Parts: sequence; structure tokens; C-alpha cells
Amino acid sequence: MSEAGIAGLPDRIARLPDLERRRIERLFEVTAAEGRLVVPPQMRPWLARQFGSVEAVERQRVVRVTNRWTFEGTLFNPLRARRPTPEAGPAQAAEIDAVKGDAFCHVESQTPADPFGRIRSRHSTTAANAAKYEAWASVIVFDEHNPLHLTEDGVDDAIQTAWRWGQRVHADDPEARYWLFMWNCLWRAGASIVHGHAQAAVTRGSHFPYVERWRAAARRYGRGYFDDLFQAHHALGLGFACDGLRVLAHLTPAREKETLLIAPRLSADLRRAVFVVLDLFTRDLGVASFNVALYHRPIGRPTWPRFPAIVRLVDRGDPNVRNSDVGAMELFAASVVSSDPFDLAKALERRFSPG
Repeated sequence: MSEAGIAGLPDRIARLPDLERRRIERLFEVTAAEGRLVVPPQMRPWLARQFGSVEAVERQRVVRVTNRWTFEGTLFNPLRARRPTPEAGPAQAAEIDAVKGDAFCHVESQTPADPFGRIRSRHSTTAANAAKYEAWASVIVFDEHNPLHLTEDGVDDAIQTAWRWGQRVHADDPEARYWLFMWNCLWRAGASIVHGHAQAAVTRGSHFPYVERWRAAARRYGRGYFDDLFQAHHALGLGFACDGLRVLAHLTPAREKETLLIAPRLSADLRRAVFVVLDLFTRDLGVASFNVALYHRPIGRPTWPRFPAIVRLVDRGDPNVRNSDVGAMELFAASVVSSDPFDLAKALERRFSPG
């Protein structure tokens, strides 16, 4: 665990100029502690094979980062990536192919429609959610069955279709103003159907609680929260600007490899950036299951003027591994992450760099 990575975060912050250090310390609480244990002689050969060395296990550096304003927090220990995992299940590609011809392959006849009908576009069609989690909740069904066969045009089309659907909902129900875009890719990420699809929902009264938590944090912080959030990541080498938007390897990720995209509005550049990150995930970083969420200000009359469009993307691990990546810690305490955001930041910057 080199100081170049997450293990060296406290030292990296301490070496920054005063202005940058104070900004980070205002936004985040960062601590590091050493976890120590005693290894029985019988375990030493196995630990050396599994974790690279016995010494790496005997003394482990754990870094904890907490956002003081959103109260999101993450515990980092890259050693956890080497933990043994249960035996993999059936091959992913074969399982995807095996369900071709499912209901989403026949969206017009095998899925319900919203009261106002369907939104149809170049590469996707909406379908009402048969078991709703919100009064207005629908599925954006991709023409492409395989959810990992991603194209820039297809990703752009899915987000635009979801946005058009949200506007149509608002026209029918003016009190429904709080739109959210979601994408669960494969069963590991919570998808109940393999066929490529995303989801959208619009709610009344107030936005979904996680979105409201971010807005409340920004209001308590004062003017410039999102600017400072970016500048803090940038000062650490975890964020950069590109094509009018900001790309961050998140310091308090909810799950592995969380990437934040922040833009003034839901623009073509932002939609393209979603594809770029997913393409990096699936082609270069071995990601085969992921979640995406897009936070957006309310539809309709101008409100939340300083709240940007925010996309959160995370890796959900190998779909063929049976154990969950979410346990009691993630549900009730803090996220536990093994991927290093400094490695992610380097991969993101290479992919977004011109040429």
C-alpha cells in the first residue's frame, strides 16, 4: 500500500498548501489507523499465497473518509480485494444468451404501458413498471438484449428517453416534478431481468431522500459546495475538468470505483461522459455489473438554481460470484471499499484525455 495510493491520503493532505488543505479539512474528516493481528503458524503459508505476504496481513492500514456535510463515509483497505470469494456460478455470457426472447424482447406485447402510452426512440422504448416502487416509475427497455453491449448512441438515447418520459409525466401530473434516472446492470446490481434496461421515476412533494441529502448539505455548506467538492478532489489528483463537466474519483464512494460526473445541466457532453465511463469500466477495468444514478433539479418552474446535474456510477463486482457486496456495514454504518480511487482517477484521466 504505497503512499501514492489511498493509504497515503492523510500525508498527501498534510503536504498541500494551506488553502487547499483547509478546504479538504472543511469538507472531509480523514483518519488512518493500523489494524494488527496475530497469525497462527499453520495459517502463514495460506496467507502468503492469498495476500502476497504474511506481513501485509499482520499490519494493515485502514483509511476512513467521512464527508462532514452529507455524512457519507467510506473505509478503505485495498487488501480486502484479495479476500477469498465463493466459487463462481454459471458463465455470465451463457446466462445472458439463455434468456433471449424474454418479455423485454417483446416490449410492445409483453410489458404494460403508462396511462399516456409509451415513449419510443431510436434504441429504446418505455414500459410501465409492473410492480411499482413509486406511483410514476417506468422502465426504459433497450433494443439490444445484452446489457453489456454498450454504444455511445445507445447510452445517449436511453438517458434522453428517460428525460422525455419524465417531462411527459409532469405534463400529466404537474405535482410530479422530481425525476431520477437509474440503471441496474445485471443481477449483481439488483436487476431482476437480464435484458438491457434502465429505469426512471418521478415523485411528488420532495426529491428522493439521497438527492435531498446532497442538496441539504450544499445549502448548509453555503455558496460553492460543488465547486469546493471538485477543487478538493482536484487538489488531490482525484478530479479534472473536461468538455464543460467535472469528473471525480469519489473520496466517499458508496461502492467500488465510484465515479462522479458533475455538469451545470443534462447536456450532450454529460450523456457522452456516462458512456465513456461505462466503456472504461467494462472494457478496461473488468466491470461486468454496475449501477448508475442521475440526480437532477426538479422539472418545471426554475428551482434549485445552483444544484447541478450529477451522475454516480459504481462497480458491483463479478455477477458470477454468489456473495453480496452489501452487508450490515453498508446498510447501517459506512461503505467498505477495496478499490483505490487514485488508481481509478488515473484510468479516468487517460480515457478522457484528447487523443
